[in-house]
Amino acid sequence: MKVAVIYNKRKDVGGVINVFGMQNLETYNPKIVERVAAALEQGGHNVRVIDGNINVIEQLQNFMPRVVQGEKPGMVFNMAYGIQGISRYTHIPSLLEMLGVPYVGSSPAGHGIALDKVTTKVMVQAAGLPTAPYWVFYKADQIPDDMPFPVITKPKMEAVSLGIQVIHDLASLKTAISDLVDQFKQPVLVEKFIPGREFAVGLLGNHDPETLPIVEIDLGGDPFAIQSLDDKLKKPKEKICPARIDEDIARELRRLTRETFSVLGIYDFCRVDFRMDKEGRLYILELNSMASLGLTGTYVHAAGVAGYTYESLINRMLDVAVERYFGGEQFEQVKVGETEGAAKKDPLRVRLRSYLRGNLVTMEDYLAKMVDINSNYNNIEGVNSLGRWASNQLSALGFHRQVHSRAELGNILYFANHMEENNDILLVGNLDNSIDSQDFTQFTEERGRIYGSGVARGKGGLAILLGALKALRHTRSLRKIKCGILLISDYSRGGRSSRTVLEEVSARSRYVVGLSGAGLAGEILTSSFGSLQYDIEINQRPGHNLLKSISEKEDPILYIDQKITALKKFNSDPEGTHIVLNGIKTGGAPGLPAHYALLSFLIRYRSTSLGTKLDEQVQHLFESPTRSLIKTLVSRGLQRKPFLKTELSQEFFQKVEKIAKTVEVRVKPSDEGIASLLAYCGPQVPALDGFGPVTGGIGSKAEYIIRDSLIDRSVLLAYLIYKSSKNFAA
Repeated sequence: MKVAVIYNKRKDVGGVINVFGMQNLETYNPKIVERVAAALEQGGHNVRVIDGNINVIEQLQNFMPRVVQGEKPGMVFNMAYGIQGISRYTHIPSLLEMLGVPYVGSSPAGHGIALDKVTTKVMVQAAGLPTAPYWVFYKADQIPDDMPFPVITKPKMEAVSLGIQVIHDLASLKTAISDLVDQFKQPVLVEKFIPGREFAVGLLGNHDPETLPIVEIDLGGDPFAIQSLDDKLKKPKEKICPARIDEDIARELRRLTRETFSVLGIYDFCRVDFRMDKEGRLYILELNSMASLGLTGTYVHAAGVAGYTYESLINRMLDVAVERYFGGEQFEQVKVGETEGAAKKDPLRVRLRSYLRGNLVTMEDYLAKMVDINSNYNNIEGVNSLGRWASNQLSALGFHRQVHSRAELGNILYFANHMEENNDILLVGNLDNSIDSQDFTQFTEERGRIYGSGVARGKGGLAILLGALKALRHTRSLRKIKCGILLISDYSRGGRSSRTVLEEVSARSRYVVGLSGAGLAGEILTSSFGSLQYDIEINQRPGHNLLKSISEKEDPILYIDQKITALKKFNSDPEGTHIVLNGIKTGGAPGLPAHYALLSFLIRYRSTSLGTKLDEQVQHLFESPTRSLIKTLVSRGLQRKPFLKTELSQEFFQKVEKIAKTVEVRVKPSDEGIASLLAYCGPQVPALDGFGPVTGGIGSKAEYIIRDSLIDRSVLLAYLIYKSSKNFAA
């Protein structure tokens, strides 16, 4: 099943339109969020971590299944406390309900009631459940002179012990009310303080929820002690679990917990906090509808005593939400999230995802290191430096290297993890890119996207390659595969120098896979355009009186206008021909007509024969006119060969599509790519491109990859490599 873990980064000013109202002070440590994601990955789920800010809808659209199109539903594991404003717990659940995405945890109504301490008191008291006497103040002068002390203060809409104080006199209470209202911009709940012992009871489930072992907070024998926010953050108090109480009190704690859960309309899980006075009377303090999943929290501690591992607890929480949404009949099918006819569990898929989730930060670090290396095709030392770095990584994985030296380019590198002639699979990537130093972009992460020079054009594919191979080695699957890797150094120059190497190595490989980036829909290239680049210089012959009017056959600008009109006639969707104008430059003396012009354009085409025909037409179109003052010079620039669709590649895609369904990664065939490294593979070899990360944006500085696609595409590639050794046998 696809599961999006949504949480909020602290002080996420960039994730909102305006800073408004009270800012959230409650947040999860990102390490705990990743621990939850890793636990779900171990449970066999396809997980993406999403920041719950202004971009959450876009990220969910790119990840969650299209249920309305017949895909099986996904879930959200909601860990979002909200960013700002009132009733922050409700924001993400409300949005998810609007979008029609099921999620773990309570509804907006349940969260709104539970977070509002005053509303909780009203409803608990109305249900006849025991709770301490209370007052609500929003100004210090509202406090009566006969207030019974001691009391405890709590901001009305906060959690995790924010603002709590035990007060013993009227003057201190007035000061506390003024300070808390000023700090939190909300009324303050004041309760009669109950000296005694403190307990926490967790629930897990819905119709007949499981009550976790009762936890007592060790107050060191001091009946006036509490656990403050500072205690929770720096040195949590010891927990006694199971609590040392008689069975009658334990039974009553369990009953009151279930009653509170029901009265407040909570779903899936919660924690209820209690105080017990010296006479053994119990008082409900509050219900936490988003009980902390931190490792030091009482909820996780109690679950551990109950026999849960952290991983089994997280997956059980997901399961109870799935049961609530989809019912018992569909539960097993939806929970597993596999395709029709697929096995309920695939241990390799689970282990690959689990490993990659745990090593996502390492993959990002690798990508950041690669971005720092300037591997522009003109910087030969930079290209070779990137090649040496990649060689070190692959050597550690058991690959030996063969170098094809190129004096005018960076070196072309071939790797293999075996000594035989033929490969089960050949992986093809590139070391060079066309990004000039003035367009260099540093490695940055923003809104779940990674920016940086080359991330979408080569380096992202290398990160996917390393992630996939390391995951296969971790699962002890790599040694079973005869894998070849070819890293070329002239992709930016059309692959002309690497052509012979690619032809030779691909001819002795069962399958060939390119590591170019995929589009936002997960496109796999089954074919792509070739291209021809032209620069046409147009000069006016000497001898013409520049002050005299001239015809379009004598004026460079009018001549270009005429030829552009003719070029547009080359466009043909049926034949797959497209003209792309890159620029026009003119030159001349100030105040006089231009006597020089330069027209740059590119032609995209589908077949080799069509490319030859188009080149002849361009040469003919721009022949220097006879009896004219116009002289032309045609310069043909970079040429890219088209990557042709074959029956073998289409059959190969069908196999990839089945693998993608197994590992729950979205793919779709595409023949709209601009260029592919695999153009020089022979038609006898099944070849597909686009197995790099999911990419977006236009232009070298705007290009980015989706961060979590590092996991998805690595899983897809790893599973594909694994299956290639078996020739896709069942």
